[in-house]
Amino acid sequence: MSDRGGVIGGLVAKPFRNLGIAVGFVLLVAACAMVGYMQAGWSFGDALYMVTLTIFTVGYGEVRPIDTDYLHAVTMATMVFGCTGVIIVTGSLVQALTQSQLEQFFGKRVERDIDRLDGHIIICGFGRIGLMLAGELASVGETFVIVERDEGRCQEARELGYLCRHADATDEDVLRTLHVERAKVLATVLPDDAANVFITLSARSLNPKIEIIARGERPTTERKLMQAGADRVVMPAHIGAERIAEMILYPRLAHFLRGSEPKGDGTDEGLAKLGLDLRVITAPPNLGARKATVRELERRSGAVLVVRIERADGTVIESPSPNELIRTGDALAVVSKSGSLSLDGLAD
Repeated sequence: MSDRGGVIGGLVAKPFRNLGIAVGFVLLVAACAMVGYMQAGWSFGDALYMVTLTIFTVGYGEVRPIDTDYLHAVTMATMVFGCTGVIIVTGSLVQALTQSQLEQFFGKRVERDIDRLDGHIIICGFGRIGLMLAGELASVGETFVIVERDEGRCQEARELGYLCRHADATDEDVLRTLHVERAKVLATVLPDDAANVFITLSARSLNPKIEIIARGERPTTERKLMQAGADRVVMPAHIGAERIAEMILYPRLAHFLRGSEPKGDGTDEGLAKLGLDLRVITAPPNLGARKATVRELERRSGAVLVVRIERADGTVIESPSPNELIRTGDALAVVSKSGSLSLDGLAD
């Protein structure tokens, strides 16, 4: 959906509330004016008739002579505030009547855009992670659709120019309307583990070939998501803790890996596109006694590449040679295939 849809949606927001306020203002002005005329000795019927004629600027004539300064003031105030109120009521009424037409138009437009989707990405949830994910995908021109059950967040997504449907992703029928059978990737990033598991199950049953990336909050959920059909599981809390630990334990390596700026130098993103991870590991205690080399670690720990070593004494070794010994407590910057890193093979 384009930015124009979001802007117009913002302009017509809550028109019925505006209409109610405007009508209330006109009624208040009318009531005050009627009290003013009745204070001058007019009957209720004459006051009501005069106020109606004045506010709606009909001008049939005065029901009684306006021959005192007091009546002049009441009449002029009624004209100014009453006519202004009627103008506001008219504008709010037009706005309210137009909103339904706009919503119908843009609703149909969203449906047409969704029906044309093919080879797209489905994002389930537009919270903090969903917002960042959508921004990254939009920056590289990927086609995606968001499904969000919170109306406010859905409106926020539309105002950012994203294609978004206000619905519950745990409903299989919703996934069908998003053409999950034609999608290439589904990312379920809700903060609810149970919902992510259910969405993963549903998506896998509807499209056995789709790649599913799921968010997990608790460590015990990772296994459930994989069993449900997720190809990869991302645990934001775990990743964040790893990054903080790197900064505390190995500040120089952390700077080398991530850079000093919040977004780093793009190394992580570039490697991720190739299915690789760049991370810091600590050499296990048994390596020092066994005098393991970089070659042995790379051969036995799941096809990794050691690109940098930081000794416990602070010495840094760039691009270590295959025969470089690894000592207990060394911090190793390694590149590995995503999810394949394991040091279990060095424990024997």
